[in-house]
Amino acid sequence: MNNTVLLLDNSDNVAVALMDLFPGNTVNIHGKSIEIQEFVPAKHKFTIRPFVAGEEIFMYGTTVGEATQAIREGGAITLQNIRHKTKKYEVKTGGYSWNPPDVSHWKDQTFLGFKRLDNQAGTANIWLVLPMVFCENTNVQLMQEAFENALGLKKINPFERQIRALISGMNGEKFTESVAQKTETFESKIFPNLDGIRFLTHAMGCGGTRQDAETLCALLAGYIHHPNVAGATVLSLGCQNAEVRILQEKLQALGCTKPLVICDQQQSGTTEALLNRAIEETFHQLVIANQAMREPVPLSYLTIGLECGGSDGFSGISANPTLGAVSDLIVALGGKAILSEFPELCGAEENLIQRCESPELAEKFIHLMETYNEAAKRVGSGFDMNPSPGNIKDGLLTDAIKSCGAAKKGGTAPVSDVLNYTEYATNPGLNLLCTPGNDVESTTGLAGSGANIILFTTGLGTPTGNPIAPVIKVSSNSKLEVKMPDIIDFNAGTIIEGLDTPHSAGEKLLNLIIEVASGKKKTKAEEKSNFDFIPWKRGVSL
Repeated sequence: MNNTVLLLDNSDNVAVALMDLFPGNTVNIHGKSIEIQEFVPAKHKFTIRPFVAGEEIFMYGTTVGEATQAIREGGAITLQNIRHKTKKYEVKTGGYSWNPPDVSHWKDQTFLGFKRLDNQAGTANIWLVLPMVFCENTNVQLMQEAFENALGLKKINPFERQIRALISGMNGEKFTESVAQKTETFESKIFPNLDGIRFLTHAMGCGGTRQDAETLCALLAGYIHHPNVAGATVLSLGCQNAEVRILQEKLQALGCTKPLVICDQQQSGTTEALLNRAIEETFHQLVIANQAMREPVPLSYLTIGLECGGSDGFSGISANPTLGAVSDLIVALGGKAILSEFPELCGAEENLIQRCESPELAEKFIHLMETYNEAAKRVGSGFDMNPSPGNIKDGLLTDAIKSCGAAKKGGTAPVSDVLNYTEYATNPGLNLLCTPGNDVESTTGLAGSGANIILFTTGLGTPTGNPIAPVIKVSSNSKLEVKMPDIIDFNAGTIIEGLDTPHSAGEKLLNLIIEVASGKKKTKAEEKSNFDFIPWKRGVSL
């Protein structure tokens, strides 16, 4: 890779600056010398020929914007001289051929997972405690405090020391730590085969639309059915829209037979009676769940979620193509990959349509995209308003630029299924899942649709994790790995430096995935207890 500039496709008319470029610098692109006219920060783009107003901007071989004024050759593209534009698409499938990567090195490899009776395999063994409605959040939190303290799972908050030291200083005393205060965490030996008890809370279940209540029930059913989950304790108030009956119907539709502890507060009477029963029955189920053991499982049992957040101008060049390489490897091995964030596929529709295995899948994809976009427009937004201030500052000026880079996470495999939010992935291959671009809402949806590992690229840094699926954070640039080592698991910035290709980085990342899936290595998000859970209300959330 040229370590100064990069042309992503031979048909592109703008190039990417891999390092800061200054007026008077000369760069060479395919034998043509171009003089830089103004400062172009690393990750941003510049023109490789003159533009007049109305001309289309091409990146990744497709339309990502249009010029709003004349731009000189070698000029920086900015929000002042371009705007969002995408290529028109039509639903036309057939003729797409895929050359799968060579997976002979991986075909006999396994990970140490938990085989479930429904022929799924987990990368973890977790017991869930969750509420049907926000009214039960406090009771869930009481259970969390009780179990974590009693089982020695409670982590010592390091910032408590800082506050204690400040209090001591205020009183003119010297702060000294006890042994307990110095201990970061206690390892529980009571349930060694459990990877954790995870306690979910949320702000839904009643007071909203019936559609939102039903969607919540479907999402919670996906979490309980998830291969990383041994079973669940469900707390219900009793009168909410999100009825236990609906949850049970959703579980039945999934064929889920996991053990459930269901406790209704209005039937129990007092809070004490509710929690006494919930705790006792949960403890008995933990004893049973602890009997599960890890065993060798083929890599075809992996379902990887593909996510990006805090993206920068290098994400579509390094980290996202690395995920694309992993996705293709997993698909070639018979596993599943799930590409989410529909607002961040705007501009990449034609390529994904062509890759759909049937016209019906292409029609469903476009229907979900257009319905979602129109809903956003009705409240004065739209997919074109998706890039965040951080995205824009780091070179992702239009949604199409961001989307064409984001779509690289899906590799090149055919699209085997298109899923609406909360639909569960059952078809091997690449699945498209309708979620918002919001990081936590999207990762929440990926886990709810069965992803037992989530790969999450970032160029700016984000601590997002998930309660039931390990989240492997992949940086797009090496500076981020140095700056935020407590959240980054894998560095794809070596691609920008010319030390790796997406394929070689993808193979290294797959090795890390196997370690995490086998319980041999914890992700940074798990170590920091970043267990984020936000259901998507089907109003607008971009």
